[in-house]
Amino acid sequence: MLKRLFDITTCLIAFPFLLPFFAITAIAIRLDSSGPVFYRGWRTGLGGKPFRIFKFRTMVIDAEKIGGPSTALNDPRLTPVGKFLRKYKLDEFPQLINILIGDMSFVGPRPQVEKYTKLYSGDEMLILTVKPGLTDYASIHFINLDAILGDENVDEKYLREIEPEKNRLRIKYAKENSFRIDMKILAMTFFQMLKIRSKWNIKN
Repeated sequence: MLKRLFDITTCLIAFPFLLPFFAITAIAIRLDSSGPVFYRGWRTGLGGKPFRIFKFRTMVIDAEKIGGPSTALNDPRLTPVGKFLRKYKLDEFPQLINILIGDMSFVGPRPQVEKYTKLYSGDEMLILTVKPGLTDYASIHFINLDAILGDENVDEKYLREIEPEKNRLRIKYAKENSFRIDMKILAMTFFQMLKIRSKWNIKN
């Protein structure tokens, strides 16, 4: 109850301040490329229940039909505005809508596509016993995931090298799950975001 109260209260406080950012970003996306402002992909939620996630669209229309679920560093499906939004994690802000309606929480295992959650077994099933979140241990560790994946065989590399480690961190959260841990992860996320330019080796 405390976690849900925190999620709702924080969303309601944040939305008025974020409205100008939402409006400017929406205009930039529409001017940059054809297609909707939001990406509404399917993700697996609490108890394995599917839901549609809200993100600012960073790719061309029908990007999922053109390529796989992972995004390369210089993925040709990315729009110019989309590259900027992804690099600074700004495309994730619309998930406040998911948090407000109860599909997600501020902290919890990042929601995954069904293609990967169907592969869960053993302790990995614990991941689906907690509500997915905007940030978690894996989000912090892989904050520059596109750069880590590079441009070659990204789907294979993700499934072979990244997903197992992400699942280990997701399981860690599921086992530790508490409001105190949530506050710790939010603080860690904030400080990691302050260093995001260095993570991407951005000089200017």
